[in-house]
Amino acid sequence: MKLTPRLAGLMTLPPLLWAGNAVVGRLMAGQVPPLTLNLLRWSLVALILLPLRWRALLPPSQLLRRWPYLMAIGLFGVGAYNALQYLALVTSSPLNVTLVAASMPVWMLAVGALGFGERPTRRQLLGAVLSLAGVAVVLGRGSWQTLRQVHLVPGDLYILLAVLGWSCYSWLLVRPPASMRGAQRPTAAQGWDWAGFLLVQTVFGLFAAGLFGGAEQALGAAPIHWGWGVAAALLYVSLGSSIVAYRCWGLGVAEGGPALASFFGNLTPLFAALLSTLLLGEAPHAYHLIAFALIVGGIVVSRNARPA
Repeated sequence: MKLTPRLAGLMTLPPLLWAGNAVVGRLMAGQVPPLTLNLLRWSLVALILLPLRWRALLPPSQLLRRWPYLMAIGLFGVGAYNALQYLALVTSSPLNVTLVAASMPVWMLAVGALGFGERPTRRQLLGAVLSLAGVAVVLGRGSWQTLRQVHLVPGDLYILLAVLGWSCYSWLLVRPPASMRGAQRPTAAQGWDWAGFLLVQTVFGLFAAGLFGGAEQALGAAPIHWGWGVAAALLYVSLGSSIVAYRCWGLGVAEGGPALASFFGNLTPLFAALLSTLLLGEAPHAYHLIAFALIVGGIVVSRNARPA
């Protein structure tokens, strides 16, 4: 596949938008409670998509017969991942969060082996070791002494949980039940194109997001400091890092393939480093570069491995 300017743009824009999402999450800390931010984000996504793809929700019977699966992917993809990411950004930097998240393929190997019987190859295991070493460098802040003392901020643990949840979500997408495969899966003519399927996931995910956000408020979360900055942030995370990023990523993967897309996905920590420096004054350190090299090296090794 030839890398055209259009394809490069499609695959570069989502990592940039997702890096911006991490920076916005950091900026919103203290202005919007993190679990409430996630609830507001996906509520806006639903409101934007509903007039366009409302047919995906009809008839209700087609959702009810698939509700366990749809509830699971809604929980892991909408309700939990972004909520934990915003929670992580209260105490951790966008660069740390995106670097740990860049090790996603490693955790997907683990979830695949433990939950779906997919045995990794030796090259994939080697790649996992390299990527986990990169995560260890981030968690230890470049100091083996710090790592030995396991001095982790809560955000480091939250983003690890988020990555594990997203790995479960990804496997559920590629290993759906019979009701979501072949002729039994609703078609694009029924409204189940990329936008319709995202709307369905969002609607089910809002049950979990609403539960988490409601619990946060009930436990005495700080009030939202409404203003133009908060409104702009909500518009960005709902329209930019959700709908636009998902659409561009889907088009890019369809045109260039997942292998090429994986390399562009690794641009997220680099964009996060640049945006953090420009907007937050949080300059990257040498250990961030070492961690990035280890994580990318592990992913390259894993990607070059033949399936078991």
